[in-house]
Amino acid sequence: MSKKILIAALTLMVVGTMVALSACGPGEPELGSEDNPIIWSFVPSGETEQVATGAQQVADLLNDETGLYFETNVATEYAGVIEAMCADPPKAQMGSLATFAYVLANERCDVEAELVALRFGSPTYNGQLITQADSGIDGIEDLEGKTFCRPDPLSTSGWIIPSLSMRAEGINPQEDLAEIVDAGSHDAVVAAVYNGDCDAGATYVDARGTLEEEQPDVMEKVVVFHVTADIPNDGVQFAPDFDEEVKEEIVNGLLAISETEEGQEALDTAYSWAGLERHGDEFYDPFRQVLQASGVSIEDLQQD
Repeated sequence: MSKKILIAALTLMVVGTMVALSACGPGEPELGSEDNPIIWSFVPSGETEQVATGAQQVADLLNDETGLYFETNVATEYAGVIEAMCADPPKAQMGSLATFAYVLANERCDVEAELVALRFGSPTYNGQLITQADSGIDGIEDLEGKTFCRPDPLSTSGWIIPSLSMRAEGINPQEDLAEIVDAGSHDAVVAAVYNGDCDAGATYVDARGTLEEEQPDVMEKVVVFHVTADIPNDGVQFAPDFDEEVKEEIVNGLLAISETEEGQEALDTAYSWAGLERHGDEFYDPFRQVLQASGVSIEDLQQD
């Protein structure tokens, strides 16, 4: 082989190696590999350890279905998941956000919904306002001057919709409630109302059941005095610019495992999901219309 041909061959080898390396990013393994797993962030709708256990079970089943690797975590609040998904580059490529948190993430950085959870056969749910049976609180108008528990400032059923309902009744939550307490989860709100730590609170329907084994009289002691309109369920969303082919593989994998007994058990453990349905961003438009009709902006609600 001549010297010129040898140099040309070596040059092609070097260029080819550089192209291959650049396709995976400088020194970084391919996303979804064992060394660079896809990060999926959850938020605690119930007991954190149970959510974490179920989330990991779902991730393991999804690995079996797709060959992709996932790392799950349970954040302490919705805002943390939004920040992680909107970071550049994203610190979490997947999330399971509730309605308002998703709408906020979509507006902030184009996070995209792909799947919505089913509970009791429906992709929507309702929120409820609760109090002790003998509290004297019979309606939203009675909340003035009372202590109110919420799961999280960005919880749709636990704060966003209830706060809009309060405003509709002439109550400014920030000015007219004695105190707003962030309990951390829906079952923690029920426990706080049950124990008398808060006069009232808001959760999804019917979070009281999470305490029934520990407190058999919870359904009698803690009563519902208001039920909200329909709200889209939480689900599965992806960070902006996530690879479309990989996204489709994950979505199909989740739909497949949701049809199996083992998958249903894992989804139920994590989030009390009975199944999953395909729904994109347009599914949340009615909720956006509720916000628009209320005259309250997303920025206003973030400050509550």
